[in-house]
Amino acid sequence: MVKLPIYMDNHATTPVDPRVIEAMLPYFTEKFGNAASRNHSFGWEAEEAVDRARNQIAALIGAKSKEIIITSGATESDNLAIKGVVEFYKDKGNHVITCVTEHKAVLDSCRALERTGKATVTYLPVDKYGMVDPDDLRNAITDKTVLITIMYANNEVGTIHPIAEIGRIAKEKGIVFHCDAVQAVGKVPVNVDRDGIDLLSLSAHKIYGPKGVGAIYVRSKGPRVRLTPQMDGGGHERGMRSGTLNVTGIVGLGKACEIAGAEMEEENRRLLDLRNKLQAGIFERLDEVYLNGHPTARLPGNLNVSFAYVEGESLLMGISDIAVSSGSACTSATLEPSYVIRALGVDEELAHSSIRFGVGRFNTGDEVDFVTDRVTREVKRLREMSPLYEMAREGIDLKTVQWKSE
Repeated sequence: MVKLPIYMDNHATTPVDPRVIEAMLPYFTEKFGNAASRNHSFGWEAEEAVDRARNQIAALIGAKSKEIIITSGATESDNLAIKGVVEFYKDKGNHVITCVTEHKAVLDSCRALERTGKATVTYLPVDKYGMVDPDDLRNAITDKTVLITIMYANNEVGTIHPIAEIGRIAKEKGIVFHCDAVQAVGKVPVNVDRDGIDLLSLSAHKIYGPKGVGAIYVRSKGPRVRLTPQMDGGGHERGMRSGTLNVTGIVGLGKACEIAGAEMEEENRRLLDLRNKLQAGIFERLDEVYLNGHPTARLPGNLNVSFAYVEGESLLMGISDIAVSSGSACTSATLEPSYVIRALGVDEELAHSSIRFGVGRFNTGDEVDFVTDRVTREVKRLREMSPLYEMAREGIDLKTVQWKSE
């Protein structure tokens, strides 16, 4: 028996693993010290917990514990990385290279720098799978380039970029390489040295940890990376991020990283099986469905599908007891298709019909069967009401139809 509602939006956030909650609980009450209080046992205990978490986070990405700076989450980490590098290295240059399908935390940080005249930014295109071409990156580099910021894996379509190759190019040219690895850390093997990453953003709530806590990895040598702080205060976190540490959240982040490192290989196999089952079920029962993103170089739990002749928002309303995401986002006056899907070259109508399924740790095979059945039935129902679908089935090329205007 499947319990409703079903949660299948694990790219947006994940439920906290019970083992993470168990690790956090003592730090709400009996171990409540401030990690910056160096003159009594309560502070020492909190500092020890933070140090242990730093080690757990560092181990997951192949870093040293001293290279882990705690933040409130990946949005802050992205801001600190991008603005911090541009401001610190302003005497060297002011050019940033990023990608059109980055998360808004990266794109909006870049646009803020453009607005204030602190940087010029090149936005690289992607191919039909949502992947950056390393040759495009190489050709975009100038003698003023100080930062390359490319995400590890896309949050909408799950495509994994050729990060190690991008890292090699950055290293060859002596350019700092920042990677928003929020969707990849804990899901696929990430190693900052192997991948040539100098700065890396991550967040607890994408890996079954608590919301409101994350980290940024800052390379300490080969080369040492420097950042201008974006928050001033008591000089916490090696002067890069002032503010009283969220010890409870940090403990949760550390434990989530430890679990992910220990179980990733087995979990990935299970998630891949569930995703493939979901994909096969949908594609076998429906025509005019299209996979968005790379067919193989993608996150194991990600499935992004466009259902032609179906409005994504209508489908979401029809399956309201299943939590998934639409590729459209409401703005004040219009319903805009996802900028990520559009960047893949998908036409506007089809982009409006995209749905992202995020299969996660606590999903089951029975849930996948239920979702497959429910989604396919709803798509068929909506298509029965669509004259466009009927016309297309009759072989009419809709692009050639002359629509009468009033």
